[in-house]
Amino acid sequence: MLEIKDLCAEIDGKPILKGLNLSIGKGEVHAIMGPNGAGKSTLAKILAGHPAYEVTSGEVWFKGQDLLDMDPEERARLGLFLSFQYPLEIAGVTNRQFFEAALKAIGKEADIEGSAKTLEISSEFLDRNLNEGFSGGEKKKNEILQMALFRPDLAILDETDSGLDIDAMRIVAKGVNALKNSENALLIITHYQRLLDYIKPDFVHVLAGGKIERTGGPELALQLEEKGYA
Repeated sequence: MLEIKDLCAEIDGKPILKGLNLSIGKGEVHAIMGPNGAGKSTLAKILAGHPAYEVTSGEVWFKGQDLLDMDPEERARLGLFLSFQYPLEIAGVTNRQFFEAALKAIGKEADIEGSAKTLEISSEFLDRNLNEGFSGGEKKKNEILQMALFRPDLAILDETDSGLDIDAMRIVAKGVNALKNSENALLIITHYQRLLDYIKPDFVHVLAGGKIERTGGPELALQLEEKGYA
């Protein structure tokens, strides 16, 4: 589904990714871990099409199409979704209005109320301004609600566990697990093994120095938790 080949990228002239390779197939859950500044969030933003990052070489293919040749909205329509590490607040636009507009833009329909109930989100929440005044946990649940509504083929969760208490993490993980199937895929970016107790990865990768340095199964995350990245 996703093929990344020798990807190099920079921001403001500073190289961040330095020959990254990654392959994700249908039905797979991949987790990327690594030290601060390794390029984890950079990778997520590049896949989503953030304009601040410049790809200097390499290729990214998604569902057989050249992802780097697409605008962000084209990537979303093709089935790519990014759950932001720091979701933006938008005054004057309610959650419900945002969801309805986004669903229309990608040509899909969804049960907004039903999906919110699954994530233990009240209907009142839907009529609040998008992320305005939300707690960290509420913002992250809102991101997963978007994922539930949009039903992407590839969902990228960029440190979704940051700022979550154990109850919120359980609810978020329940929502993510309910969406997994043999036709979609998931890329989890995280610092901590604890999220992977709830969302079981098939592969764990260590990103360091701008490239994937190690790959293993779920046991690699436990090793990293115990011994660090050295």
